[in-house]
Amino acid sequence: MILERIYFLFKKALTPVTIMVIPHATLKSLNFRVPVLGILLSFLFLAVGAAQTYRLAVNGLQYASLVEKVNYYTQQFSQWNSTVAALKETELDFRRIFSLNSRDQVLEKIDTSFSGDIDIQNLMAELQKSAEKIDEIKDYLRIQKDIYLATPKGYPSEGKISSPFGNRESPFTGFRTFHSGVDISASPGTAIRATADGVVSHSGWTQYSGYVVAIEHGCGFSTIYAHNKKNAVKVGQRVKRGDIIGHVGSSGKSTGPHVHYEVWERGKSVNPQKFVQGRS
Repeated sequence: MILERIYFLFKKALTPVTIMVIPHATLKSLNFRVPVLGILLSFLFLAVGAAQTYRLAVNGLQYASLVEKVNYYTQQFSQWNSTVAALKETELDFRRIFSLNSRDQVLEKIDTSFSGDIDIQNLMAELQKSAEKIDEIKDYLRIQKDIYLATPKGYPSEGKISSPFGNRESPFTGFRTFHSGVDISASPGTAIRATADGVVSHSGWTQYSGYVVAIEHGCGFSTIYAHNKKNAVKVGQRVKRGDIIGHVGSSGKSTGPHVHYEVWERGKSVNPQKFVQGRS
């Protein structure tokens, strides 16, 4: 029965569809015979290509915005450095002049040809604005650094992906189920490392996932490492990207030694492969 159904679906997929192109000019119309499967695959490739193009465009815009801000702040620093250098040079001139022995020598050496107007109050106001801009730059860079350190990067263990993210056939029930992470097969005892800075929110045993470590990274990110042979961290412990948090095992409900790795972004599980090469 199952074979007959598969044969029927396969036959339907290969059923040709005629596509007719009728030009507005006095040219002959063109006929194309394309299998239904070919049309479906074409739409699928177009959808995947559009999604990939959108992702690359978003990343490109984010990078361009960051470069623009860095260039702007670099220009501001250059202007401030020039101002500070000029003030220091003027200070040295005054020190040299007032180091002379007499009032007459001071008056003979001083250069009064400067026609500008030095307003101390305005100068102090400008220096205050510069200090505020420097604080603004520091705050911006601090936020960008926090996001970078909190964003998962790379895989937690060396090995081969044995089960990807998404819908799959359960090795236990045989039914299609959603797999909320990736399984990375590795030798028992292989080090499991944190993929971003954070604080350990869970480190213990669960019936299904065995020994599990969960880390909160901030900026909406958290990661989970399951089926460990043993954990190497405790709840509340701060970890850095690359720190060992456990070792590969096959604890809980497992078919072999591996680490089940999940990435959560703003309360939703996402494909960890998105973060293999970093960000973002």
